[in-house]
Amino acid sequence: MTDRNVSQRQAQQLRAHQQATRMQAERGRVKVLSRTEESGKVQRMLVLTAAAVLAAGSLLYMAQSRAAGAGVQLESPRIDQSNDKSLQRGAAAFVNYCMGCHSAGYQRYSRFAQDAGLSEEDVENNLIFTTDEAGEPTKVGSLMINNMSTEFGKQAFGVAPPNLALTARSRGVDWIYTYLKSYYVDPKKTITGVNNLVFPDTAMPHVLWDLQGLQTPVYGEEAHGSRPITGLELTQEGSMSPDEYDDLISDITNFMAYMSDPIKETRHRVGLWVMLFLFGLLAVAYLLKKEYWKDIVK
Repeated sequence: MTDRNVSQRQAQQLRAHQQATRMQAERGRVKVLSRTEESGKVQRMLVLTAAAVLAAGSLLYMAQSRAAGAGVQLESPRIDQSNDKSLQRGAAAFVNYCMGCHSAGYQRYSRFAQDAGLSEEDVENNLIFTTDEAGEPTKVGSLMINNMSTEFGKQAFGVAPPNLALTARSRGVDWIYTYLKSYYVDPKKTITGVNNLVFPDTAMPHVLWDLQGLQTPVYGEEAHGSRPITGLELTQEGSMSPDEYDDLISDITNFMAYMSDPIKETRHRVGLWVMLFLFGLLAVAYLLKKEYWKDIVK
């Protein structure tokens, strides 16, 4: 009787052990399945995030390419901020044609002299034509501002001429370059006599008209009660050929790109050395990892 009870208890213990083993196995399978599902969710989230980033980038590109009025396709200038001669020509054109109304209130003459390979005497003699409040010539360490007040700018143009120091960042170099090429004669503009394809109804006159000449619009076929402008035709030549004018506004665009990011070339140069250092550090870390783990039994 006693042996039978012992056998029954052993059988019950064995069944209980087997049942516990099955439950643990099932829990393990559930955990594995849960981890797999979680991994799948993470992967789907990564894919959706990547798709959202690509979509946002595409929309931004489309917005920039169509930032011009009437869907004008922006042109890309060939500029190089490491080209000191281009920066010097662009700065000379900027102070002669743009700074009469616009300022560049975040850029100093002295910083530009340092970055463009000019002496302070060169800047004082060729780029500074303004005076301070006391009537003294503007110092080379001053910001590139003019003497036009905001009130007078509003009175003269209907809107105060903006600070152009960061326009290359806010608008883009393609916008600036195409804008300077897209003026055309518009008799409806009684104050300035011109309009612009990139910025319709602009209050800014065509200050470079004597260099570029005058353009008239070429109209396409009538659609929806209006005839769209399909291009511009040079009807009155300026003092420059079209190629020379393109070179000039490329230099101006290059200078404005420099003003919006003066440390760009230095940042790229330092960034190259940083990347080389990180790659060297990666190689050393990999060799150390192999050395430390070579004796560990897998």
